[in-house]
Amino acid sequence: MKKYIFVVCLSWGMVFSQDPLSGVVQYQENNKTYPLIGASVFWKNTTIGTVTDIEGAFRLERAPDTNLLIISYIGFKTDTLKISTPFISHQMIQNQEDELDEVTLTQRRRASQKSFIETQNILKVSSEELLKAACCNLSESFETNPAIDVNFADALAGTKQIMMLGLSSPYLLISEENIPMVRGASQAYGLTFTPGTWVESIQISKGAGSVSNGFESIAGQINTELKKPMTDIPFFLNLFASDNGRYEMNTHFNNRFNDYWSTGYYIHRSKRTQKFDNNDDGFLDLPVSDQINLMNRWQYTDIEKGWVSFLSWRYMNDKKLLGTLSYDPKKDMGLKNRWGSEIKTKRWDASFKVGYVFPEIPYQSFGLQTAFSNHDQDSYYGFQTYDINQQSFYTNLIFNSIIGNTLNKFKVGFNYSFDDYVEQVNDDRFNRMDQNMGGFFEFTHDNNDNFSWIAGFRVDFHNNLDTFFTPRLHLRYVPFEKFVIRLSAGSGRKAANIFAENQTLFMTNRIIKIQSTQGKIYGLNPEKAWNYGLGLSKSLYIGSPHQITLSTDYYITDFIDQVIVDWENPHEISFYNLEGKSTAKSFQVEVDYYYKNFLNFRAAYKNYDVQVDYKSGHMQKPLLAKNRFFANLGMESKTTLTGKQWRWDLTYHYVGAQRLVHNLVDRPKGFSPSYSLWNTQLTRVLSKKFELYLGGENVGNYRQRSAIIGANDPFGADFDAAQVYAPIFGGMVYFGLRLKI
Repeated sequence: MKKYIFVVCLSWGMVFSQDPLSGVVQYQENNKTYPLIGASVFWKNTTIGTVTDIEGAFRLERAPDTNLLIISYIGFKTDTLKISTPFISHQMIQNQEDELDEVTLTQRRRASQKSFIETQNILKVSSEELLKAACCNLSESFETNPAIDVNFADALAGTKQIMMLGLSSPYLLISEENIPMVRGASQAYGLTFTPGTWVESIQISKGAGSVSNGFESIAGQINTELKKPMTDIPFFLNLFASDNGRYEMNTHFNNRFNDYWSTGYYIHRSKRTQKFDNNDDGFLDLPVSDQINLMNRWQYTDIEKGWVSFLSWRYMNDKKLLGTLSYDPKKDMGLKNRWGSEIKTKRWDASFKVGYVFPEIPYQSFGLQTAFSNHDQDSYYGFQTYDINQQSFYTNLIFNSIIGNTLNKFKVGFNYSFDDYVEQVNDDRFNRMDQNMGGFFEFTHDNNDNFSWIAGFRVDFHNNLDTFFTPRLHLRYVPFEKFVIRLSAGSGRKAANIFAENQTLFMTNRIIKIQSTQGKIYGLNPEKAWNYGLGLSKSLYIGSPHQITLSTDYYITDFIDQVIVDWENPHEISFYNLEGKSTAKSFQVEVDYYYKNFLNFRAAYKNYDVQVDYKSGHMQKPLLAKNRFFANLGMESKTTLTGKQWRWDLTYHYVGAQRLVHNLVDRPKGFSPSYSLWNTQLTRVLSKKFELYLGGENVGNYRQRSAIIGANDPFGADFDAAQVYAPIFGGMVYFGLRLKI
């Protein structure tokens, strides 16, 4: 198809040598004329130039030493015009004989990539990275990633808690395809409800995120993209088994009906039936569990007309049994002879997404997202009861366009969220309804070279948090090639769901105390914080196959108001609003070495300084390692013509000393010992359709001794299974297979 560039040079009727040059750049396709937006227009052999705006127009100052004007745009033939009169009309026709033959460049995408182009500090993790560990669900997907810390939540439930910038997951906005997902009732176990094989990619953003994603991202955002029926393979099967009694099956069925419609069915089933007590404390090291997870997605795509939409629904049923080794709920529930617990969760959610890109104006689009979920958890812990039901509705409308030219883009939008909470905490009942209406505007400038910035603000009207503004700013500057400086600042706030976010308290016999300040949520005020960040990244080559990326970042989270979770009294847990200072400082330095497609080595050191003013004094946050070190080595052989390959990964974690609160076992001002963990996996790819993998976690078999305080008297005042700083079960070996058709 022939493409034409029409250049019409206009003047204002004044003296040619004194006035700027004005013009418009257009192209023709299918006998229709369109403005060419973002075309480069500059005087030859000078740095005087500009780009065309939304109408293809430009205005350019004269160059004193030349009258040769160059116009260029990718996909069109660059032309040079001799400007001799302000009333020139020139038409360029692309010569078909001059067109280049097709050139295909291929490069293997890395499993984990830090962007040098994005204004924000974003790490992109592909599904290939998730295969490096036994990431059977999202909570286990960060073992090979230095940006996220994985901690052990308690000594009974077997769940893992993630942290970033020294702060726990409630201070992160965890979304699924940009729809808030792990929040409220799902904070404690929600990461275990997304199977790892369903995940297509993960984007990890450090610091205050985009205002378009909400006001809750204080320390950062984790967004997961799920598999798309249109691009996923027709059939996938993953079978997994471990020596700690866990068995799992994941399977995907995808059917593409035509060029527009496709659907996918995703099934997950996991069980653990065996009982283990390796530390001989009389309690299960890991819970007996059973989960079934079903999802169905429909996708409609019409590229020519610019439409894409998704309709998804999901059902999940999860059951956990924990407690003493011989506990039988049918016989022992409600009795004092054995301590036991059951956690039963049912969740149903559905979402609809539609997006439209204007075919004739590709830089302009709008999108609509709508989601509904019902989360129902019934649980008891010994004699304590905790039930929660949360019904949520969320909708978001966003419009994208440009101002003047494609160097200046903006987003404007509106979202509405509704949450209805019903909680039963022992004999107390808490009902709450949250409604929020918010609007946002975000402007992005990128000179397509060495500088870009994003400025945004949003205003929200919340029935329990009142009316408030949220500003965010991100800057990116490249002073020289492959060296990036990033700065960010922004505020955030959230409502503290004190029971859902701290369910480990029910695995103790501590007295619960809420020191009310007459706030609207549990009598407590909402949490407010500012986050500031600085990031530096440098990429360099040592010979063509060797690439090294050095990066470091420093973030400060300064709380204006915070709900303090105080464990300092061994027989109480107190919730109260901050009176004083609470600051989280995070420093990380990382090196990433890459050699061809054969070897990748990544190492990082992290230092956290998280200090809080408790009622009893200014102290370091407990159960948080101040120093951590991470290293990952990955090696891959060349893939043969038949698709055979070897892959091997080794991951090392060093976890420094952690402050322990005073209790029956740990003295005041005590610290845990530092320790190291080793994980490894070997994968044998037998063909493009079939592979086997064998791995081990905590190969050194490190375990925390006496993890449950007062285990010999579980109904006594000193019983506490929440003071956990290391693994409980010890080493684990697993085996699995993947089938792709």
